Amino acid sequence: MTPGHGTGPRSDTAHTLATLGKARTENFPVAPAFLPRAWRDGLTAVYGYARLVDDIGDGDLAPGGRDAVLLGLDPAAADDRPALLDALEADLHRVFRTTPGFPRHPLLRALRPVVRAHGLTPDPFLALIEANRQDQRVTRYETYGDLLGYCELSANPVGRLVLSLTGTSTPERVRRSDAVCTALQIAEHLQDVTEDLGRDRIYLPAEDMRRFRVTEADLSAPSAGASVRSLIAFETERARELLNEGTPLVGSVHGRLRLLLAGFVGGGRAALRAVTAAGFDVLPGPPEPTRSGLLREVATVLRTAPRKG
Repeated sequence: MTPGHGTGPRSDTAHTLATLGKARTENFPVAPAFLPRAWRDGLTAVYGYARLVDDIGDGDLAPGGRDAVLLGLDPAAADDRPALLDALEADLHRVFRTTPGFPRHPLLRALRPVVRAHGLTPDPFLALIEANRQDQRVTRYETYGDLLGYCELSANPVGRLVLSLTGTSTPERVRRSDAVCTALQIAEHLQDVTEDLGRDRIYLPAEDMRRFRVTEADLSAPSAGASVRSLIAFETERARELLNEGTPLVGSVHGRLRLLLAGFVGGGRAALRAVTAAGFDVLPGPPEPTRSGLLREVATVLRTAPRKG
């Protein structure tokens, strides 16, 4: 192999597209084609950044250490998650030019014009890094309040960025958006109980596990017993209530943004409906909503979300 083979611009483009391609697995639409081009570009850039942060925090980067190299590290640092997160934060500061130099990683280079065009601030991007740092230190959550604090870092910044990108941010919309984003995060946790346990993480509050007499051994079973099903049903209803709290966000906007936000809420509802349809047995694998089920939920949100303004 010649020096530099597979590490040029074409290789980096393919590497970036592979990361962005993970959008197909999300419970909600990332940057649907019906949106204006500027919005799609902005949402895609934000998603690419958020996906990169999560892949670092979860140890899901592509093999070979390319992301480490792109962030200015040795390929041997590919498994050093704290070092990668630190390097990513340094590259983020280059996006905002608080650190000299141009962003190194192509996903952050793509983010820079979006930040400038929309006047975005570093805070939500830094929060996503901090959430993944927390994942390296905290693997269990004692209370529901503790879990909500985590979602404030890991999920809510994304919704706030959507509002900023579309020029529709207000305090009330931020509050509603936070409820939706936290619900989406909880729904994902419920779908991924087995996968998270494989990473030695449990996002079900310990106080709730005790209440329903669920042990960690119960969560590692091939299928859920009655106590686990009752716990998952309880957390599912909590997430559904959060979605209901956030649904008026959809009615507060107009046009294509209304359809996008209905997709977020509908995606969350469809995920929770899939969990319910599985009898709250999430242990064999993530219950996945059907496309028809998702479309029905989006249509219901559009029809029933109270309109304002």
